[in-house]
Amino acid sequence: MSNIVIAAENLSKSYLVGHQSAQRESYTALRDVLAREVRNFARKGLDFIRGREIVQGDEVEEFWALRDVSFEVSQGEVLGIIGRNGAGKSTLLKILSRITEPTRGRVTIRGRVASLLEVGTGFHPELTGRENIHLNGAILGMTQREIRKKFDEIVAFAEVEQFLDTPVKRFSSGMYVRLAFSVAAHLEPEILVVDEVLAVGDVSFQKKCLGKMGDISSGGRTVLLVSHNMAAIANLCNKCLLLKSGEIRSSGRAQSVIENYLDDGEELVSSNLSSRMDRMGNGVLRFESVELQDINGTPITITRSGDSIRIVLRYRSPSTRGLRNVHFSLTVYSAMQENLFYLSTAVSGDYFENLSQKGAIICYLPRLPLRGGTYTINVFSIVAGEIADWVQGASRLTVEDGDFFRTGKLPPISHSPILIDHSWAVA
Repeated sequence: MSNIVIAAENLSKSYLVGHQSAQRESYTALRDVLAREVRNFARKGLDFIRGREIVQGDEVEEFWALRDVSFEVSQGEVLGIIGRNGAGKSTLLKILSRITEPTRGRVTIRGRVASLLEVGTGFHPELTGRENIHLNGAILGMTQREIRKKFDEIVAFAEVEQFLDTPVKRFSSGMYVRLAFSVAAHLEPEILVVDEVLAVGDVSFQKKCLGKMGDISSGGRTVLLVSHNMAAIANLCNKCLLLKSGEIRSSGRAQSVIENYLDDGEELVSSNLSSRMDRMGNGVLRFESVELQDINGTPITITRSGDSIRIVLRYRSPSTRGLRNVHFSLTVYSAMQENLFYLSTAVSGDYFENLSQKGAIICYLPRLPLRGGTYTINVFSIVAGEIADWVQGASRLTVEDGDFFRTGKLPPISHSPILIDHSWAVA
């Protein structure tokens, strides 16, 4: 008997995306406006009659989130699915979890699937944590006896004993994730599907989750994991899929696929962000470029451990009224996409209450605490409490080993890429 538990054949998924026509930005006569609205009404009516999705906008574009994706997963395998934002990873998991149907192709799944695709998936906000555990178990097809048998383990793993009888709508995002993952992992699904939601939890809980997924796979169950943490993918996954623009660009041994992904990232990282489409936010502010400078303001491409540098974030806003209550942050990642450190105006206490339509913000690092290597920088902005722009892989930082401690010595690279200034004394 075959041990294949997931078989996907030519999976494709398309969505209809509506746009406002360029005519709305220029002068049009009343008869043109009326004619356009009549055409839109007729199109939507026809879509309704045919049972098609009704899309808002004057113009409709077909967008393929997945194209002809085929793969197989064997029982007990841990399959990593990687790729940049917009590559189709979450769409694939939604099809495998039977949340959405493919436009073309088919997928065969043998076994019970538990999915954790976003914070609070499958939870009813008005029910307590205790009630949601029983609800999720019932949804997964567990008997009440089986749920009661696992109940104490679920609560202990999630570390929410104190709030067990509180409606989950009052839970923080971290508590939501802890309980949701614990339920999905302990109710013994044959297949566990996990999206990037673990990024919401703290570091210690992420380690617990990774350990639990390892235990699940060693017990003969199957795990599908989407993550931007390449170290977790390399350590946990037997095989890996690399998605790009909805297609499989590479598949096979995890380390080999990760190397292909990182090599491909060399072309994607660019200091000029104007043309980047793989970004999130409402667009009230958009980053245009990220520039690395020495302390004198001279552009650089390479720096050394311990050097003073400036990271210049240039931005532009479509608003002519200026920008109020603006926060900026950036995160530095290793080549394996491990989060190394986070720099934020909110943490440093630097507040920008009123910014012009176009300008630049400078982040100063008095002593760069990195070993030699290549790193990537993500940039993020919030305007008036809402995400304005978020670009991953916005710039590359190339570092050469320098005399950080002024002793001519550095710790082994295997210990940590981060350098911390310190001294010792006898008490």
